[in-house]
Amino acid sequence: MSRVRTGIGWDSHRLEAGRPLILGGVRLDHPRALGLAGHSDADVLTHAVIDALLGAGGLDDIGTHFPDTDERWRGADSLALLRHVAELLAAGGLEIEHLDATLVMERPKAGPRKHEMRDALAAALGVAHDRVNVKATTGEGIGFVGREEGVAALAVATLRGT
Repeated sequence: MSRVRTGIGWDSHRLEAGRPLILGGVRLDHPRALGLAGHSDADVLTHAVIDALLGAGGLDDIGTHFPDTDERWRGADSLALLRHVAELLAAGGLEIEHLDATLVMERPKAGPRKHEMRDALAAALGVAHDRVNVKATTGEGIGFVGREEGVAALAVATLRGT
């Protein structure tokens, strides 16, 4: 009998000078030359996706698998981490049914690049394009996102398996 499992993931990182802005595996240019601070490449979108998948699989969280206290993960490519999570799920007999993610940031506008992010995430997961969805919105000028202090992402994953 096949079971459906659902997980949710959330991540946020602050913006700072001298860092790349990578979202969903896609590099964007920030108008003030800002990127995301973090131990890895700080890709909040991919990190939220990883946590949603791990949660749905009952496999703890991103900090357990890739702790920021471990130098192996310093500057890590988050899509490589995502590929590893996909392997863990497959080894456990779980299949990605669908993934839906929302990126929340003021600038640059991510909407024009969201399809590239969707393609990069789907490729890293080894799933069809139509099993992944990426949306983009803003903070409407309020909160840490609205003040352009950081970027946040939310993801929901649905898995099927035994």
